[in-house]
Amino acid sequence: QVQLEESGGGLVRPGGSLRLSCSFSAFTFSNYVMSWYRQAPGKERELVAQIGTGGDVIKYADSVRGRFTISRDYAQRTTYLQMDNLKPEDTAVYYCHAKRRFSSSDWWGEGTLVTVSS
Repeated sequence: QVQLEESGGGLVRPGGSLRLSCSFSAFTFSNYVMSWYRQAPGKERELVAQIGTGGDVIKYADSVRGRFTISRDYAQRTTYLQMDNLKPEDTAVYYCHAKRRFSSSDWWGEGTLVTVSS
């Protein structure tokens, strides 16, 4: 059983920055591909960024590339999403996702709301 807990969401003005954190409860953190997804009101959930088990960045959504940075800290068992130059269209609930390598096991956090508004 894995528990994911996101934090760091909030209200920010356009052009501002936020850093989201996702804490991972188990000691098997290094075996999981970690991702951030988001879901805006009335839209489907979409992949924002993904990082591999070795710390290699696998993917950024085109809409966030160059503005968002995903990273992971193995000692803290935490995945981060640094979001810079935020835009109103980045407003969404952001979810952390963990998928175990070579397995179908995956887990979701409950989400953290990011609102970009003046």
